[in-house]
Formats: sequence, structure tokens, C-alpha cells
Amino acid sequence: MSSEDDAGGEAPEGSFWEAGNYRRTVKRVDDGYRLCNDLISCFQERAKIEKNYAQQLTEWSRKWRTNVEKGPQYGTLEKAWHAFLTAADKLSEIHLAVRNHLAGEDSDKIKAWQKEAYHKQMIGGFKETKEAEDGFRKAQKPWVKKMKDVETSKKNYHAARKEEKTAHTRETHAKAESSVSQEQLRKLQERVEKCTQEAEKCKDQYEKMLEEVNRYNPRYMEDMEQVFEGCQEAERKRLCFFKEMFLNLHQHLNLSTSESFHALYRDLYQVIMAADNQEDLKWWRNTHGPGMAMKWPQFEEWSLETQRPITKKEKSGKMADDVTLTSILPARDGVVLQTPLQTRQRFSYQEEQNSLFYDSLRAPAHVNGGKEDISEWSDEDTPKKCLDANGHEEDIKVKN
Repeated sequence: MSSEDDAGGEAPEGSFWEAGNYRRTVKRVDDGYRLCNDLISCFQERAKIEKNYAQQLTEWSRKWRTNVEKGPQYGTLEKAWHAFLTAADKLSEIHLAVRNHLAGEDSDKIKAWQKEAYHKQMIGGFKETKEAEDGFRKAQKPWVKKMKDVETSKKNYHAARKEEKTAHTRETHAKAESSVSQEQLRKLQERVEKCTQEAEKCKDQYEKMLEEVNRYNPRYMEDMEQVFEGCQEAERKRLCFFKEMFLNLHQHLNLSTSESFHALYRDLYQVIMAADNQEDLKWWRNTHGPGMAMKWPQFEEWSLETQRPITKKEKSGKMADDVTLTSILPARDGVVLQTPLQTRQRFSYQEEQNSLFYDSLRAPAHVNGGKEDISEWSDEDTPKKCLDANGHEEDIKVKN
């Protein structure tokens, strides 16, 4: 819309003071109502954009969080990568808050103001529009009547002057014609005089109507101004309200003033700056490289336990409950093979080995008619078997 000069001007459609041209101002009342609807629709669409952006940020974060977690990136740089995804989630929350402001609080405020400023009529239209229309029509009606009288008198005067001109032309032509009689010439001259008198009469009437309308113009302008100022006041309220709403919308959309928005990127920057390539390389060295622990091969003595395959369950330490070995049963001849020895052993396997070992010690007692053959052993060097603390067999000597 092009604006006129501040000092005033005449629009292409004609001056405001002309009959019926006040309707542009009346139409502005209806336009104000429509502009409220347009403002709501405009920022409802912006709210949808904010919502869609927030959803896309969340989907993007969810997708890439899984990819990063399953991917080969590691260490502090992986944390920095995750920080971008966390920032996206926070930014999504911020834009959802913006959406809620636009679609909720702001839209409701505009609707409430619109309902208060514009009152619909049962017959259609708005009460404010009808009041403005009636006010202008009432103020303009007397002036329009006088203007019609002016136009009529003007028309009559111009017609009289035209008739006078025609009469003069005929008289001039008649004087030049020798065939025109004196009687005809006299009639033409009378016609000219009559037209001149009629023209002067119309002129007086025309001037009188002009004088009357010009005398009424100040009153007309005052009445029109009064109605117009009422419309201006209503429009001023609308313009002020729209400015207030624009400031609210600016506040809700301006993320540069949001502390959570600044904190989001400040935290992200700090996580990125905390990424340390040396620390990541050191972690890889100790976890997957030369820094890993290694069980180098060493000499191992043969033992009964080493001959049995060790199951995965035993390697992981998932064995039965521990038991405490407190003593060894004496042999049939009453000789104690080992003093009580307390040691922690695995119950399921160690008890079985101890039982097999004891049976091997008792077996000779049943040879030779129930008497143990100890002829091959000296009294001082009789070997006896027992289990050491590690569950291995060892020889002990029993002194007489």
C-alpha cells in the first residue's frame, strides 16, 4: 500500500470529502478484523515450522546417537560427537517451547482482543462498521444535498450560456445575410437578449448555491472529522495492539536472548574443547595396544590338575561354593597321614580329588589278607602322601 504525503494529498479515487469516499475509512474497520485473522494464520504456520523442525532435530539425534554408539569412534571425541546430539535434543525443546508460545499464548491473546474489539451483528457485519457508516452518512447528508443543488445550478447556468452563444451566432449570421428581413433580425436580437438575461439569472442562482455550500463546509468538515476521529481512535488501538503483539512474537522468536539457548552452545563448545587426542590415543594403547596386560608363558610343573581340561565356567570363576578342609582321616593302622590343615578349596572338583587320593592310600591295607605290606619301606623313611595347600600331592616322612 502506498502512503500519501504527510501534508495531505488526493488519492486516485478522489478526496475523502467527496460524497461516498468515507467508505474507504469504513472498510478499514472490516480490514482490521481480517488482519487479526491473517496475523493468527501467519504465526500458526510459523508454529508448524517450529514443530516440524523440533521433530526433525529429535529424529536426527536419535538416528545418529545409535550410529555413533555402534560406530568406531571412541574416547573424548565420541563424547564431543554425542554432545552435538544432546544439543540437538535441547534445541528441539527450545523450538517446541517457541511453537507452544506462537500457537497457544500469542494466538489466544489475538483472538481475545479481536473478540473484544469487533462485535458481530445478527444481520451480518460488525457493529463498529455500521456505526462508522451511519456517522459518516449523517454528517455528509446535508452537504451532499447542497452539492446537488450546486451541480444543478451549475448545469443550468452552463446550458444558459450555451444557448446565449448560439443566439449570438445566429444574429451575426443574419446580419451578414441580405436576404434576412428586418423582422427576422429583430426576433434574433430579442432572443439574444432573453438568453443573456436567463444566463445571468442562472449565474446568480449558481453563485448563491456555491455561497451556501461554502458557508456550510466548516460545519460539514467538523461533523466528518468527528466521525473520522472515532474511526482513527479505533484504528490506533488496533495498531498499538499489533505492535505489542509483534514485540511479543519477537521476544518468543528471538533465541539470542534465551539463556538456555546460550547455555546449550556454551556447553557444547566446552565439550568440544575438552576433546584430547593424546588421551584418546593413550586409552587405545592401554585398551587395544601395547599397553594391555599379557600373561607371558612360564615354566609350570606337572600336576594332576593340569591334566584335566579347564572348562569355560571354571575360567570365569563360576564354581560351586567354597568349603574349608579341616582334617584328613587316619589310615587303618592308626597313623595320622597329615596334621589338620586349613585351606580354601573348590568343593566340586577338589573334594573329588581328595576322595580319590584317600582311596589310593587305603588300597594297600586290603592286600595280603588284610595286612599292609610295608617290607619295602624302612621304619624311618616310610613315605606318606598328603595334599599340599595347592591341592598337589607331596610326600611326607613319618618318624618313629
